[in-house]
Amino acid sequence: MMPAAERVSILGAGTMGHSIAVAAVWSGLDIKVWGNSEEDLTRGREGVAERLDVLQNYDIIRSEERVQMEARVQFTLSMEECIADATFIIEAVPEILSLKQDLFRKLDRQCPPHVVLASNTSGLSPTEIALQTVHAGRTIVTHFWNPAHLIPLVEVVRGEKTSQDTIDRSLKLLNAMNKKPILVQKDVLGSIGNRLQYALFREAQYLLEQGVAKMEDIDAAVRYGIGRRLPVTGPFMTADMGGLDVFHSISSYLFPDLSTAKGSLETMRRLAEEGKFGQKTGAGFYQWTPELSRRMNEERERELIEWIKKDLKNERRNY
Repeated sequence: MMPAAERVSILGAGTMGHSIAVAAVWSGLDIKVWGNSEEDLTRGREGVAERLDVLQNYDIIRSEERVQMEARVQFTLSMEECIADATFIIEAVPEILSLKQDLFRKLDRQCPPHVVLASNTSGLSPTEIALQTVHAGRTIVTHFWNPAHLIPLVEVVRGEKTSQDTIDRSLKLLNAMNKKPILVQKDVLGSIGNRLQYALFREAQYLLEQGVAKMEDIDAAVRYGIGRRLPVTGPFMTADMGGLDVFHSISSYLFPDLSTAKGSLETMRRLAEEGKFGQKTGAGFYQWTPELSRRMNEERERELIEWIKKDLKNERRNY
């Protein structure tokens, strides 16, 4: 059974780890974060400070709140210290199945059976992650979306042996963190969000390969069309509002013409093989100058913060 208040620890101080930590302390939790090197901890501390600075600069939090939030994050190189009194552990280490399996096997031995072991994996199977554990019922996926402190969605994915108590505690904790958790009832590759995202990305690649439009115009179709509508209505509500007779008719003739590619298409393959990975290497589909990188990161963050402001305003209105 869940303790009166979960004591949360995060394993991994990278991009997702420290961003989840910010989301947690924002909701009032005290958090321990484990990193595997001093450099890792330094990046984690700097990441927390930068994110809190942005929230303060946009008047989401006050200066005294910022100080309190930063003080509630404790970084450590000792995994034993990090998990010592934890009741809920969120793993945010690299997306390597064998690495996660080994970590969960060790945690399963070291932690009392009531401790929930949650993985932040974006697509790996909770069933596979728990394969080497004895208490597989306490393993679950809680997939936060990047940036974790600004994106409300968290996908809660049950494995084949995940217990109902583990699911209930995960949903309760995430709701307490002011997230919008959804329950993925079946352990499917990619869960929900990534399956939808990559279906869109596959079709975008296909349209580019077929010469239907330039990549800038394909991006614009999403930014100024689909992207403007879907924050209010998801795919099923959009269909209902547009008329199922219309959507049925369009599906009948359009589905057969959509891409069914089983992997990345030619341009994507070539860029990946050439080591052009996008923003992180300075080149991908776009040429990422420092100016473009800074501008787009700021623009995305600003847009997400505007949504946070809307959410907070709606919450106050509902009280």
